[in-house]
Amino acid sequence: MSIGRLSEHERRILAEVERELCRDHRLDRALRTFRPGPGPGLARLASYRPRALTVALLCVLAVTLMVTGIVTSEPGVVWAFAAVWPVTLFAVFQLLCRWTEG
Repeated sequence: MSIGRLSEHERRILAEVERELCRDHRLDRALRTFRPGPGPGLARLASYRPRALTVALLCVLAVTLMVTGIVTSEPGVVWAFAAVWPVTLFAVFQLLCRWTEG
């Protein structure tokens, strides 16, 4: 790819693309009113507010997987518990923080 100036043909193509984009009113409005959200980063994760029923179901699932993993020693069950347990702790922590807010 050259870093020099654009050829006449490339400039005409670019001008045509710009004209087509300027005609698209929905795109223009979407770009003017665009507000980036927190995205999939930590801010969005920290704003997660679980319901009590969700936390209760996660706790039941985690305990069930833990007991099943202890009894059967199946690697799949142990790995499922390892995946569910941190999510459960995070949800419980978020719920307790929400309940204790002033």
